[in-house]
Amino acid sequence: MRTDAGARSRRISRDILIGMVVLGSVWGLSEVILNDAIRAYELPWRAGILAGVGMLWMGIGLGLIRSPWLLVGLPIAAACLKQLVVPILHVSVLCKANSCLAIGLQAFCLAGVVGMAGRRAFGGGFGRATMGAGAALGSALPFYFIGLRLAPCPYLLSFGRPEGLGAFMLTEGLVWAAFAGLGFPLGYRLGTTLADPVGSLHARKPLVYYGSAAGLTLFCWAVAALRISAAG
Repeated sequence: MRTDAGARSRRISRDILIGMVVLGSVWGLSEVILNDAIRAYELPWRAGILAGVGMLWMGIGLGLIRSPWLLVGLPIAAACLKQLVVPILHVSVLCKANSCLAIGLQAFCLAGVVGMAGRRAFGGGFGRATMGAGAALGSALPFYFIGLRLAPCPYLLSFGRPEGLGAFMLTEGLVWAAFAGLGFPLGYRLGTTLADPVGSLHARKPLVYYGSAAGLTLFCWAVAALRISAAG
């Protein structure tokens, strides 16, 4: 009985680690590609769209593996991929510091919300939309103060005035919340849909499962490196 419990615990820990690396890499690649596309087409709500996509990937992860611990590693993998700009373009790590800060804060806030909600976090869609929106809105507050001191861009500096916090929360915070409120429940729904096929593949063909995870991770890093090189 103890042996079975120990094996199950090791399997869950292994699945969480794989999920962190794979989904974090996909998240990072989506940030690289979408950020360039949004800038190229001069689309509005860039940060909000990226927040919604980040919540989508975190939702997929939680739908596959119902553990808030998964959210600890996802932003680390995504941030490391985004920081490929440092060795490839020979720029400062501060170049992507604020965008890495944003995804880290969003994941941290979502992990806190999911952890406090417990089993209720995996309930209805409205509740998940509220959690995603709340986590994004909650992350905007510390981002304002830290981002202004870490690596402020001209746009963020435009909020550096006495009433800047309120303006930032209305202009950016609410937009982050709106996209996150859509992305998180959609991602969770996709994750729960994929959970059985992925679990079945893991049980029946573990070599294919682990090979696919490694292949997808390497693909994300290779494509990101090529995209960053081309953009630079």
